[in-house]
Amino acid sequence: MKQLDARILSNRCISGKYYLLRLSASGIARLSQPGQFIHLRCSESLSPLLRRPFSIHRVSGAKIDIFYQVVGKGTEILSKKKAGQYLDVIGPLGRGFEIDRPGDFVLVAGGMGIAPLLMLAQRLSRCRVNKVILVGAKTKSLILCKEEFKRLGFKIKAATEDGSLGFKGLVTDLLEQTLRIKHSSAALRTGSAQCNTNLYVCGPQEMLKKTARISSKYRLKAQGSLERNMACGVGACLGCVIKTTHGYRKVCQDGPVFNLDEIIW
Repeated sequence: MKQLDARILSNRCISGKYYLLRLSASGIARLSQPGQFIHLRCSESLSPLLRRPFSIHRVSGAKIDIFYQVVGKGTEILSKKKAGQYLDVIGPLGRGFEIDRPGDFVLVAGGMGIAPLLMLAQRLSRCRVNKVILVGAKTKSLILCKEEFKRLGFKIKAATEDGSLGFKGLVTDLLEQTLRIKHSSAALRTGSAQCNTNLYVCGPQEMLKKTARISSKYRLKAQGSLERNMACGVGACLGCVIKTTHGYRKVCQDGPVFNLDEIIW
């Protein structure tokens, strides 16, 4: 973990209220693993007082990218920062994804849950197996980062609630359909319905909860990145505690990535 003043290289609007922030932060970039996050001070004043946690979206050499949505005062201030300015950053923090398991890879993103999955896709792009990402949103315009995942060798499947792109419905419904087809194919090939698939998920809590049920049904390993408000980011304030089969755990320190079958929903 490092604390440093990171220079802003760019901070551009991608679409609507979605921004991509690029920082020069070699100490953090060198140590970062997929699924970890940084804790960033958005303002030099005391308002807002607390840092904001952001998933590490991508790493390229000494550069780190943060993909974020303007949703409140902190991110509104952040969106107005310019290239050449500096931000006080702590990171990398937390426990990231385990990626040494054999098998195919299915990534599932709900809305801004896409943010931590691109760095994971960077790492998985080296693996010569089937790689799919299922992306869900309310409408076509909110399906994000498709081209980036395509360049990394991922097949993209979209689910929109209004049916404007791809599957009409929730991304968890698309996941269940995808797994049902995979398991049927495995049964035809091998005589066994079991298929070797790893799930990596990020999105709203209800989406993660439903994914946990689906992964249990198909007997798959599923890792999910949880979204929580974090005051300190280092496990001191106990503000992001969740209940698991191993007792209470701190999302900022023991996570944000957990095996979904650990969490007591």
